[in-house]
Order: sequence, then structure tokens, then C-alpha cells
Amino acid sequence: MQANKKKQILLVGNPNVGKSTVFNTLCNKKQKTGNYAGVTVASHSGNYVYKNEEIEVVDLPGSYSVYPSSEDEAIFSKYLLDEQENYAGVVYILEALSLKRGLLLFQQIQDLGVPMILIVNQIDQAERRGITIDIQQFSEALGIKIIQTNAKEQIGIDEIREAVYNNEFVKTEKISFETPNEHKDFIQKLASHNGLDNEYKAWMSLSLGTDLGAIGSVAKQMNEPESKSLVPKRLQVQETVRRYQNVDKILENIISKKPQFKELLTEKLDKVLVHKFWGYVIFLIILLIIFQSVYFIAEFPKGWIEDFFTWMSAITSEHLPEGPINSLISKGIIPGVGSIVSFAPQIGILLYFLYLLEDSGYMARVVFLMDRLLRPFGLNGKSIVPLVSGTACAIPAVISTRNIENVKERLLTILVTPFMTCSARLPVYSIIIGLIISDGSFLGIKYRALVLMGMYLLGFMVALFSAAVLKRFIKNKGKTYLVMDLPSYKKPLFGYDFKMVLAKVWDFVTGAGKIIFIVSIIIWFLSYFGPKQKQDEFVATNVELDHSYLAKMGKGIEPVIAPLGYDWKMGVGILTSFVAREVFVGTMSTLYSLDDDAPEVKVIDKMRQDVKPNGEKVFSFATGISILLFYAFAMQCVATLAAVYRETKSWKWTGFQVVMMTGLAYFVSMIVYQILK
Repeated sequence: MQANKKKQILLVGNPNVGKSTVFNTLCNKKQKTGNYAGVTVASHSGNYVYKNEEIEVVDLPGSYSVYPSSEDEAIFSKYLLDEQENYAGVVYILEALSLKRGLLLFQQIQDLGVPMILIVNQIDQAERRGITIDIQQFSEALGIKIIQTNAKEQIGIDEIREAVYNNEFVKTEKISFETPNEHKDFIQKLASHNGLDNEYKAWMSLSLGTDLGAIGSVAKQMNEPESKSLVPKRLQVQETVRRYQNVDKILENIISKKPQFKELLTEKLDKVLVHKFWGYVIFLIILLIIFQSVYFIAEFPKGWIEDFFTWMSAITSEHLPEGPINSLISKGIIPGVGSIVSFAPQIGILLYFLYLLEDSGYMARVVFLMDRLLRPFGLNGKSIVPLVSGTACAIPAVISTRNIENVKERLLTILVTPFMTCSARLPVYSIIIGLIISDGSFLGIKYRALVLMGMYLLGFMVALFSAAVLKRFIKNKGKTYLVMDLPSYKKPLFGYDFKMVLAKVWDFVTGAGKIIFIVSIIIWFLSYFGPKQKQDEFVATNVELDHSYLAKMGKGIEPVIAPLGYDWKMGVGILTSFVAREVFVGTMSTLYSLDDDAPEVKVIDKMRQDVKPNGEKVFSFATGISILLFYAFAMQCVATLAAVYRETKSWKWTGFQVVMMTGLAYFVSMIVYQILK
């Protein structure tokens, strides 16, 4: 059988043009998509095989120009230029509603001599707005093959595969950008001196203000007086103006719009959804509906899963031979893993709602809406992207700060993003709220749903408060502005989003399950063995939990955590959860299974019934609130810590963040517990 040939192509385009959706569909991947800039902040690669040819697809971060203004755009420009010999061509994606904006970057790449295929995505959205695009004339004007697509409906995807297979990439010889006459002689000398195949590469090197190869240094070596007057930013503005003039001429006879076009649903909805007052009210109502659903809809599958693992624990305890294996499986592994799996429905429901909001175009309005709130706190309007992303996971959220141009604002955003409530905190919040808050309701809204929403809002408010304090020490000299396109509202692809959620929940269960599995074994081992009680014993086995090595270690830190209202078991749970927040639930499940000879009783019931030696409930209201606040403020996990260091390249700021968040968590939890007890 003939071996597959391999070819690399790049997916390129502005932010929010459906690039990630094309990537997912081509490569059958599950990369997250969203209706706001900064979703892809690093290059992603995937593969597909078509007619015995293997294609590697590299999805680059969205950019508006070859001149980077943020780190994600720098990743794009560097890959585009440095890897030109390694890829066959660029598949450039234009959004049908934003042709003018997208053609700026298209022409820049085209003038660099890069072979390209052009995709016009979301044609259906243009037609709904009464906009008609003459694709044939458009293709002739640009001198390039154009494919029409609707990536979410998988329309045009096979045409892309066929065009890539047939190498229908077009390398245009004629440069669309004419060098201004006042700079032409110098640019020609520079291009000739470096053996460049076109003048635009010389122009671009000077406009970047940095070396493109060795061009920057050559400009100084040539000692031309004109080189001192070439200010990079001015050259970029000059180029942008000229290119848009050219684009206007191209689009003049290609786009037609129906006369007397009625105001669309998008415009009508935006009058309310981005209103200075009602916009926030509606957003809070949507949040309340989501959190009510997290408890109400997930209650039944969560109960079924808990019952199944409780039954499994009882069955294994009854039928396996007495001894360490029985104890490890029935009281260690099964309760620990089951505790995480039982929260999968809640996490799935939360993610599904978030995906629907993104898919519909509403989340972009949230970004726009929140810009008004963030400015006084020293944050960039784009900071809302990582803050919103942080509700899923802090790690990609911290990485997504790369789309923030201002270094100071980016650092502020990195430092406060971990305050946002991530999905790993949801199991902790759910079990504690279930222990201390009644199952009652107010006007049909569950108290537990209100408290859960309150925890999410608390995380957001603390992030803003922290940013306001930190901005006094991290001075910001320049001003930045939020520039973004609000996409039209779309009907969400419910089935596609459901598949995405299933994949994410499976990743969570398997990822957290592996950690819980290992932690459960360690917890069981330390709790099954204890110091010798008799002279002829070296190590005691199957000891009572209070006499185990684990209890000895836990009681060693008890004086530190006692002011917060925690016993040694909670202390062990907090320590293990530094690996991952959800491990707290698995640790507590394992500990309470080991400490009880009734495997048929649910772990949460055992926790609810547990009392201290003085008869006081272990999980009292005061203790529960203290735990909730500790997890709301404390640094999330080792992986988040690593992401912060990777993005800041500074142990000083990483260490400061750990000390700041941990100190705040300890102090607030202690004060609240001492008041409430």
C-alpha cells in the first residue's frame, strides 16, 4: 500500500470569522469556538487524510494585520514569515459580512508572495441581510480561487479538501500595494541590497520596526538620511489607508444591497441586550436561569450516578474477600472516583449553556457590555474574554490574555483571572452548598441556585476589586480601547454544541478521574496503615482512621486550620486539592467511606451527620461558608500556577499571586468563621 504523502497548510483570517469551526470540521477536532476575539491564542494543528494524502492543518490566531499589536498576533506573524518554506499555502477565511475588514490582511499576505486559497464563510448570513456578493467577479478581481462555505453546516468543506489536494493555491505576481513615491527609491535600494523578490517585503520590514531577516540592521548600515525619517507606525497607517482605498474600488461593483432594507432582529435585540441598564439586568436573569438549571435539571442524573456508585461500593464490600483489596476498592477507589463522576451532569449543563450563548452571538455582547465596568478598575475591555473563559478553566483563560496589547493591563488580567469560578470549583461548591443550604426556594428559585450564582458573582467582584488595588502599583502609561465586531445573532447548533459538551465532560471525568484514582490509593494507603501500637509490631494495618498515618499528618496541620473551623480531614482535602480543585470532593468521599462501615449510605449523608467530640456539627453553617470563601479566593491549582509563570516569565509575579490569593483566602475565611460561629 502506498504511504500517505504529507502536506501542511495554514488557516488564516481575522478573529471571529469561523476559522476554528472550519478547523474542527476539517480535522474532526473539538477545539472550542466562540463569537469573540481571542478564542485561538496559539497555533493549533490537526490532521486529515484525503485521497491518500495526509494534510496537516495549522490554525493560527486571528489577526487584523501582519503588523502585530499583541502576543497572539505576534505568534501569527512569526509563523507566517518564518515557516514559509514548510507549508504549501494559506487557506484564508473571509466573513461574508466583513469583506472590507478581512481584505486588508488578505492583500498583505498576498503581496508577500504566499500561495493562497480564499474562503468566503457564512454567505447565508449576508443573504439574510439582503447583501448579494458576485463571487465570480470577486474571484476575477482578486485573481484567486474562491470557495463559499457555511462551516457549521459543513457546506463547502469537501470543496476545500479538493482544492487543497489539487494544489489550487494561487501565488500572485502583481503587488496590490504601491510604495509611496516619496519612499520608493529607498525601498528599492533596500530590496536590492538584500536580494528580496519584491518591494513589499522591504516596506514591511521597516513598517515593523524590527528585523525581518537582517533588513533592519541593513537600513542603518546604508546610512541613508531618509531611513531616520521612516517612523514604523506612520508607515503602517499610510499603508492601511492606501489598501482600504484599493479595497473600496474592488468591492464597489461586487457587493449589492437591497433598497429599503428593514431593521433586522439583531439591531432590535441589541437595543435591549447592550442597553446601559437593561443589558445588565437581562444578563443577571440569564445567569440565574443557568444556575437554577444546574441544580434542577442535574438533580436526577446526579442522584442516579450517586446511587450506582453507592451500590457498587456495597456490592464490592460484600462479595470481595475481607482484607486490604476489599478496603481499597470499596472504600477508597469507588467512592473517590464516583464523587467526581456524579458532578458530570452539573458541569455539562453549565458548559452547554455557555456554548449556546457563544454560538448565538450573545457572549460577544457580554464582552461589549462588560467593557464599561472594567475600565475604572484598570482592565482592558478585552480582559473580559479571559475572565469569561475562566468560568470554564483558568489555564486557557490565562493564556488568552495574549490578545491584550497593553503589557500592564495584560499582567493585571493574569493576576486576577484565577479569582473567577472555574468548573473544577463547581463540585466543591455544590457539595458544600448542599450540606449547609436548605433545599427550599424563593419565588420558584432554589436557595442553592441563588448561593451558587452568588459565588460566581463574588469571584468576579473580587477580581475587579483586586485589579483596582493592583493598578495603583502597576502603573499604566498608555490608553487602550476595545475594538470588536458584534456578530449577528444566529440559531445555535444544538446538536453540535451537545457533542462539544460531551467531549469536554468526558475530558473532565477522565482527567480528574485519573488524579482522583491516584489520590484515592494514596489516601487509602495512609489511612489503612498506622504507627505500631505494640512493641512487637513495626507497622499496624487496618487501623482505625483516627490512628492512621493520614490522621497523624492531618492533625499535625490542624492548629493552622482550626481558626478557619476545619478539622484534620478538611485540612487533608485542602492540601490534596492543590493538585486540582475537584480533588477535595474525591478526598472527602474517600475519607468518609474509610471512616464508616456502612457503604450503602451516601457520602454526603455521612458528612452531614458527622459531629465533633463536643457534639457540634463538623459541617456547620459557619464552617461551610468558610470553606466556600477559601476556595473562592485561594490559588486554584498547580497547573494554573504553571500557566501564570509561562505567560509572565516571572517568579516574582507568580509568587506574589500565590501569596496574595492564599493570604486573602486564609484571612477572609478566618474572619467570617469567627463571626458566624
